[in-house]
Amino acid sequence: MDVSRQVNRYLVLSGLLNTIAAILHLGCIYFGASWYRLFGAGEEMALMAEQGSNYPTIITFAIFSVLFIWALYCFSAAGLIKKLPFTKFVLVLITSIYFIRGFIGFIFIFMPIGRSSEFWFWSSFICITFGVCHALALKTMDKH
Repeated sequence: MDVSRQVNRYLVLSGLLNTIAAILHLGCIYFGASWYRLFGAGEEMALMAEQGSNYPTIITFAIFSVLFIWALYCFSAAGLIKKLPFTKFVLVLITSIYFIRGFIGFIFIFMPIGRSSEFWFWSSFICITFGVCHALALKTMDKH
C-alpha cells in the first residue's frame, strides 16, 4: 500500500460490514436452528437444520462465500490487499445488488413469503445501509 495515499474509509467500512455479515452466516451454520430463527431465515430452514439436512448449510455457505468475496473486493480497492480484477465494475455491481435487494425486500413486508415482515424490514434496511456505504465508497474512490 502506498503510504502517501489516504485509505478510503468507506471502502474499509464496506469491507468490514461484508465481513461481519459473512461471519454471522458462518454462525448460523455453526449454531444451527436457533441462529436461523434468530436472524429470520424462516422456520423451514431452521427445521431442516434441526433435522440434519445439508441444504441450509450449502445455501448459507454460498451466501458466506459471496459476502467474503465482496469484502475482499472492498479491501482490494482500499489498497489493503492485492489488487483484484475488475474492481470498480465489481464494486458497482455489489452496490447495485444491495440497493435492489433492499428495495425489493420492502415489497415483501406486505407478503412475507415464508419469512416475517420484521425480517423483510430489517434485512432490507441493512441492505440499503450497506448499499449507501458502498455508494459512498465508490463516490470517494477516485479522490483517494
